[in-house]
Amino acid sequence: QVQLVESGGGLVRPGGSLRLSCAASGSIFSIDPMGWYRQALGKQRELVATISSGGSTNYADSVKGRFTISRDNGGNSMSLQMNSLKTEDTAVYYCYGLIRRYYNDYSRAYWGQGTQVTVSS
Repeated sequence: QVQLVESGGGLVRPGGSLRLSCAASGSIFSIDPMGWYRQALGKQRELVATISSGGSTNYADSVKGRFTISRDNGGNSMSLQMNSLKTEDTAVYYCYGLIRRYYNDYSRAYWGQGTQVTVSS
């Protein structure tokens, strides 16, 4: 069974930093891409950043220059470094992966349980 587990959320003041981590476990052949989405109260879930197995990254315009996504060499864990946080970054952040469990499996989307990030003075 495949699981994605996030950690690192919390409360931070505007202008502060947080680092989120996500670890995937279980029967995994490949994950491509991995990424982060977020959902603020009363809003739709939106893309924050993604990273491919080759290291290519993609960011939402709202976080470019402030957030950095990275992935470990083995490819089953990733982090999101969030700097210069703003109140509008407050949301539940979800880890996401498009995962193949074995060589000729088709890709399926898996989600973590979410971690709360609150930016407030």
